[in-house]
Order: sequence, then C-alpha cells, then structure tokens
Amino acid sequence: MSQLVELDSRRRAALGRIGNPEHNLYLVDEEPDGTLIFTPAVVMSAHEAALLRSPELVVQIEADQADPSRAVRSAARRPRKPSGA
Repeated sequence: MSQLVELDSRRRAALGRIGNPEHNLYLVDEEPDGTLIFTPAVVMSAHEAALLRSPELVVQIEADQADPSRAVRSAARRPRKPSGA
C-alpha cells in the first residue's frame, strides 16, 4: 500500500509509520526517474566482513551456534584455585 510522504523545507521526511521498526539503517538508491529505493542495511567492521568472506569459517560459526556444547572454555574464565591448594 502506498503512503504519501512530504518533505519539509530541509528535504527531510518522517518515516515513522513506514517499514519494519527493526530496520534503522538503509542504503538508498535513486533511479533515473527519481524513484528512491530504500534497502535495509547493517554496519560491520572490515575485520568482521573479511571473516564472513571465509565460507569454511561461516560453516563452523553456524555449527557452533547450533550446538553450544561445542563451546571451548577459556582458561582465562575458569575460577582460580586458591593459593596453597
């Protein structure tokens, strides 16, 4: 269903009643006829993007998330033994 959106004097638009409330960032493309296309977007670090380009790593991460028993406990998080024990 179409909704009319009016721009204010500074060319801003209120989009509060439009779209999914979970989407807060968008990439906007303008077509040659002036049509604006809003595509929901996420922001990630360059490091995270590089990691996600590794298909093997993505498969491993998804498997670990699906089965938390695969988690490896870090020695840094284990309680310390009292001294003299």
